[in-house]
This record gives sequence, structure tokens and C-alpha cells, in this order.
Amino acid sequence: PEMVAPTVNLHPAGSPPLLPFLFITIACGAISGFHSLVGSGTSSKQLNNEKDALFVGYVSMLLEGMLAVIVIIAVGAGIGMFYEVNNGDGTTQILTGSAAFQHHFSSWDAAKGLGAKVGAFVYGAANILGSLGIPRNIALAIMGMFVASFAGTTLDSATRIQRYIVSELATSWKIKPLSGRHGATLFAVLTATLLAFTPVKDPQTGALIFGKGGLLLWPLFGTSNQLLAALGLTVITVYLVKKKRPWYLTAIPMILMLSLNSWAMVINLKGYFDGGKWHLLFIGCILLVIEVLIVVAAFRAIAGVDKDTAPETMI
Repeated sequence: PEMVAPTVNLHPAGSPPLLPFLFITIACGAISGFHSLVGSGTSSKQLNNEKDALFVGYVSMLLEGMLAVIVIIAVGAGIGMFYEVNNGDGTTQILTGSAAFQHHFSSWDAAKGLGAKVGAFVYGAANILGSLGIPRNIALAIMGMFVASFAGTTLDSATRIQRYIVSELATSWKIKPLSGRHGATLFAVLTATLLAFTPVKDPQTGALIFGKGGLLLWPLFGTSNQLLAALGLTVITVYLVKKKRPWYLTAIPMILMLSLNSWAMVINLKGYFDGGKWHLLFIGCILLVIEVLIVVAAFRAIAGVDKDTAPETMI
């Protein structure tokens, strides 16, 4: 398909500044804190031999990068093959080419929200499948199922990782009911259920909607995910320093990600304060404080202040 997205658009209507917000987009094909958690909490426990980690990790990143390229093709080219617009009077209009792209991404607010972002990929990928002879309705169903299964497996991994973290924390704090796998899993599932069924106010009608509580925290996901990636690089840097290995390989991207993500987090916190989004402000402040504490602990370990901290203990 022909690429219909503009090569460069430095000033989309209503968009935040390119720096630092470019670095808090959810760019799993480039760097992702969630993937670092999966790698340490799940993948490492599934390897038969530690030597397999290089192959599994490297090929996984290649596949993630390939998925990123497919998404770019779907939203930058596939969406221009066919785009149906509801005119609001019972009629529809079919757009193609750059007109289709410009309609969906006419401004920052037009493409804002999880539904608009996922929808662009589903429509674009379905159009590409349609060019192979698959009926459009079936292609849309296939891509919808693909996205749903992708989200389902992600939630499965997230639940497993949360169970590990809850269990480890409970063991450290000697909270026996949560230290076992059943108690920790129950805690992870119940808290997620409570969040999911927290009512959300519809911005247009003002009515309360149940089942979309996760969207309350969605605005923090990009920042927290990339901050987690920066902290992952921080831990690896400390490990390499302790082992007297080439630490600068991770220290340079660590400094870049820490500074840009912290900058973006502070800007977001100001926006949450001005908008009265107190739950996002509260959790965002907690994330920022945790980041500072981990960075301080890392520098203390590098400087040799905490001499009892072995590199294996920090991972």
C-alpha cells in the first residue's frame, strides 16, 4: 500500500511539544519498561539454560521491532486504502489516500484516546488483509480478535509479574497471607477487578460507565512505562559497574531516558494539578519519588557507600 502519512509534521494541532513527549510514547519496538519486567520476572524463569537468554531476548526484540513496523504500515498506509466516515445524518462517506489519514489524524485531540489509536491499526490492517481477497467484515473481525488476544496475553503477563512483586514484598515485610502464590495472585486479581469496575464519567453525557476503570490510569501508562525502562537501565548500569564491565553502554541511554522522562512527568503533573485530576497527580508524585529514591540508591551503590549491596542482590 502507498504511504499516505506525511513524512514530517512538527506541529499537529493541539499537540504537546515534541521534546520531551516523544520519549514517553508507548514505543515497545524501541524501549519498554514493561518488557524489562517480563524479561526479569517471566522469561528468565522459562529458560532451560542461562545461555539461552541472549537468543531469546534478542529475537524477541527483533519481533517486537517487526510488529512496530507493521503498525506503522497499517496506520500510515493501510488506513488510506479505505476509510468510512459517518456524516451524522445517517449517510456515510468513503475516504481514501491522504484524505483518510488527515481525517483520522486531523488534530491531536482527534486521535487522542485508546479507542482512536487502536482503531487506526485495526482499520488499516483490515484494509491490507482485504487487498488479499478477505472480505472486509471478516478482516475487521480477525484484526479485532488479534488486538483482543494481544491485550489478553499482556494482562496475563502483568498479573504474573504483579504476583511475583507482591509475593517478594510480602516476604520481605513478613506478611504471610500474601507471600504465597495463591494469596499474591488473589491480591493482584482483586485489585485489578476493583480498578476495572470503578465508575468512569462519560465526558459527553456525564453518565457513569462501569467496566472502564482502567482508563482512569491510562494517561500515566506512557510515562510510567518509559520511566520503568530508564530504571531498568539504571539497575543494569550498576550491575556492570560492580562487575567492571563496559557500563557506559547502558549509562548513556539511562541518562537520556531518566532526564527526558522526568521532565515529561513534571509537565504532566502540572497539567494534572491544573485540571484537578488528583488521582493522577497523587500516583504520578509517588512514581517520581520512587524514581528519585532508586537513582540515589544506584549512585550510592556505584560510589561504594552501600558496600554490602552485591550486584546479584540488586537485580
